[in-house]
Amino acid sequence: MSGNTVYVQVPATLANLGSGFDALGVALDLYLEVHATPSCSNELHYSGQGQVPNTPDNLIHQGYRAAWQSLGEPDPPPLAVWAHNPIPLARGMGSSSAALVAGAALADAFSGGRLGPDGIFRVTATLEGHPDNVAPAVYGGFVAALADPPLALPMPSPKGLRFVLGVPPYEVPTPLARAALPKTIPYADAIFNLARSALWPAALHAGRLDALREAAKDRLHQHYRAHLMPGLEAALERVYAAGAPAAFVGGAGPTLAALSETQHIEAIRQAMQDYVGQGFTLVLGLGEGLRWKVASIPSR
Repeated sequence: MSGNTVYVQVPATLANLGSGFDALGVALDLYLEVHATPSCSNELHYSGQGQVPNTPDNLIHQGYRAAWQSLGEPDPPPLAVWAHNPIPLARGMGSSSAALVAGAALADAFSGGRLGPDGIFRVTATLEGHPDNVAPAVYGGFVAALADPPLALPMPSPKGLRFVLGVPPYEVPTPLARAALPKTIPYADAIFNLARSALWPAALHAGRLDALREAAKDRLHQHYRAHLMPGLEAALERVYAAGAPAAFVGGAGPTLAALSETQHIEAIRQAMQDYVGQGFTLVLGLGEGLRWKVASIPSR
């Protein structure tokens, strides 16, 4: 595909949805935007949230190389990449997954579509290890996913839902959040989460937003990580009092996500202010899956 530029958009995501630890996720309408062209060497030109060094070890190029390797091509053609990323880094909104998916999507485009969406998911779920972030980044909407075996299925995605996000000013790196989890959990807690994660697709299918508060309850991860996110449990109580049908930590945190109907958005935003501190809030809708297009570079 020499002489072409590929344009890719990949959405931010929220993993876990409270009870669906490492299994359920949703895409948001906030997109990493990437364009890339063949080059003599691998380059990254980055703008947006945070700082990302221009090295071949960046996540976009990692996803690109892994996708080519899955096709039996260990030495992929070098690529110059320009990325604009509005997704906050290390805040639990899937910035890492979006970058890996973007890289794999570039490989798919430059290989003539040899992977397709399912192949992109397989490669990035294996590489990233969190299928609940990767699957909605690839397919959009609400998704249930496994990494081993790689399997992702869409869940109902009701129209009109909004997400109010409270994003604190500090990071919670995923390795730190993982380290906070216990090695074993009580059997009763496993049953508690299993029952509530099963409520998510049923409640979404039935349009029963009133059931989502119970569906989002968790005993596997949020409580164990609360010390990394000061004020979390009080903030959850406040957003529910403000009218949220469901609220949960996005991924490893610290972003607090609340589903909302239009009439409750402002009250929920206000309820998050103490938790957010010097950070910020966002209001987003459901996101679509990755999308890309190829454009020919005019000859000179």
